[in-house]
Amino acid sequence: MIESPSLAEVPEQAIAYIPLHAARSELKDVFGPAIGELMAELAAQGVAPAGPMFAHYHEMDADGMTFDVAFPVAAPVQASGRVQTGLRPAAKVARAVYVGNYDGLFGAWGQFGEWIKAKGLTPRGDLWEVYVVGPADNLDPSQWRTELNQPLSA
Repeated sequence: MIESPSLAEVPEQAIAYIPLHAARSELKDVFGPAIGELMAELAAQGVAPAGPMFAHYHEMDADGMTFDVAFPVAAPVQASGRVQTGLRPAAKVARAVYVGNYDGLFGAWGQFGEWIKAKGLTPRGDLWEVYVVGPADNLDPSQWRTELNQPLSA
């Protein structure tokens, strides 16, 4: 289900993002429009993403998830409407790659969490997923690749 768990140092990264809050059941409904809105604003400002889209989950509870849909950027972006700018901070992360349909991500995170626990690592409360290969790149879900990143406490 997951490939290549490892540890990595992630440098600080300039990002453009849209903050969201949604129930797990609503994720499919909010992701697409937010990605389209973010990409349209970047295009309007003449800024190309500097890497694949990612979602940074800050809080998850019974009421839903608070997260950002984001792209790394290499040029300045002006905040506009729901689009914000900022930095994803540098972090030491546990990282793995999940291959498959997004419906399997919850199980992949569970498997990855077991690996993190077995290694004696202490996760922070946030996490992010980088959608390295997705439906815009390949229509075959068996080819989709999602990088799982779990920031670790010092």
